[in-house]
Amino acid sequence: MNIEQIQFDDKGLVPAIVQDARSKSVLTLAYMNKESLEKTLETHETVFYSRSRQELWHKGETSGNTQKVTSIDYDCDQDALLVQVIPNGPACHKGDYSCFSESLVPGESVPKENRYEILDRLLTILADRKATQPEGSYTSKLFQEGVDRIAKKIGEEAGEVIIAAKNNDPEELSMESADLLFHLLILLTDRNVSIDQVLGVLEKRHSK
Repeated sequence: MNIEQIQFDDKGLVPAIVQDARSKSVLTLAYMNKESLEKTLETHETVFYSRSRQELWHKGETSGNTQKVTSIDYDCDQDALLVQVIPNGPACHKGDYSCFSESLVPGESVPKENRYEILDRLLTILADRKATQPEGSYTSKLFQEGVDRIAKKIGEEAGEVIIAAKNNDPEELSMESADLLFHLLILLTDRNVSIDQVLGVLEKRHSK
């Protein structure tokens, strides 16, 4: 990105639309000046300009709800930014996942919580289990038994998913699918493959 191409307004600001890089939900609308944009590019975390306080503010500096920047694009008029991030907590000061949680027209509004948050939490727990392997933990035992045992569990759970599907039981299918996904996450953690790598493959396949 060439910052000199950005068309800042007469107050030296440019609107920045912040979007969750994974769910694609719009999280907030903030403003940047040249300095905050430079700091964002330097730190890879969002830094905005507060119009009310007339100063820079690093998102999450006090709350811990930082936003890791994955990309920054600008529009065809070069006077607006689209900032894609991986959020570490709510974007809204009210504690909501997104600042855009209400709707003026009938239909679904932006979710108030990140629907992928459970995956992040599970992966954090699994990484800890792999590193510390506490006694009595089911996942720790799987990590200790190794990839063959984990792979066998995935095969077993896949069979349960097939049975549930053929039984035409939505509740059973949901539960068995959750079991399968959980064990797949264990396998990915064991083999040091991130969920972002898997999602990246899907994005590449279906972006054409």
